[in-house]
Amino acid sequence: MKKSNKLLLLIMAAPLLFWQCGGAEKKEEVKEEPMVEVEEEVQPSLTLLWETPDELTTCESVLVDEESGTIYVSNIAGDPRAKDGEGFISIISKDGEIIEKEWVSGIDAPKGMGLLDGKLYVTNIDELVEIDVENAKVSNTYPIEGAGFLNDVDVHGGKVYFSDMEKGLIHVLADGEISVVAEGQASINGVRLSEDGTLYGLDGEGLKKYGESGTAEILNSKVTGGDGLIILGDDVYIASRWVGEIWIIDGNGETKLLDTKDAGSNTADIGYLEDEKIVLVPTFMKNKVVAYKLAY
Repeated sequence: MKKSNKLLLLIMAAPLLFWQCGGAEKKEEVKEEPMVEVEEEVQPSLTLLWETPDELTTCESVLVDEESGTIYVSNIAGDPRAKDGEGFISIISKDGEIIEKEWVSGIDAPKGMGLLDGKLYVTNIDELVEIDVENAKVSNTYPIEGAGFLNDVDVHGGKVYFSDMEKGLIHVLADGEISVVAEGQASINGVRLSEDGTLYGLDGEGLKKYGESGTAEILNSKVTGGDGLIILGDDVYIASRWVGEIWIIDGNGETKLLDTKDAGSNTADIGYLEDEKIVLVPTFMKNKVVAYKLAY
């Protein structure tokens, strides 16, 4: 009888022992840490994609219409300062085909371009030319009194901004009237406006950011004498120098992405396909546009 009771007690104790062991095992469970994705650092670079045929003529500027996808190219053709009527605007495709070589012709020496309300605005030595895009015809001209060498163009908020490289001025066309936004900007060329309307420029001192009064803050003093300017966002910029260089500029400094000086290929007023991250480079005397894939 005593032996049976002892066995019964052991049987009754077994579940308790199992429960205690199970609890101990639960306490010793190790929680797995969540996976953390680490982004691999990308070195900024440009990779050649395509070139147009070398049938353009002293191509100086490329502009992408973000809404329609149309890519415009300005061709000086003759003397950059001559009133010879030899210049023209071309249209090319996203894969480098020349769709219409002389879409609009008869302009003297077209350089920078900007689109606003169905009009393409083009600098032409000492005047701003307005082209009706739908009709492909010059619809207006705005002579600039005392102009030296008008160059780049950008638009924002119903206004057209453009630089006078020789006079060191940035002009604005607003409500049919021309006024000066900034002066004393030696060799000012590239101008660009951010989404919030902040004005940026490239001149002999480097990359600048302008305040409402026309005063400038130098953001980068290494990339001087720039030509084309693209704002990538988050204080990151792409700047070209006509001699044959393209740079990326950010808060950490500047990195040269392209150098074609030895090949005699200029890098003038660049354009940008934002969705595809493609930089479009007019090569001036090489008479073609070259496309590069941007990584950064």
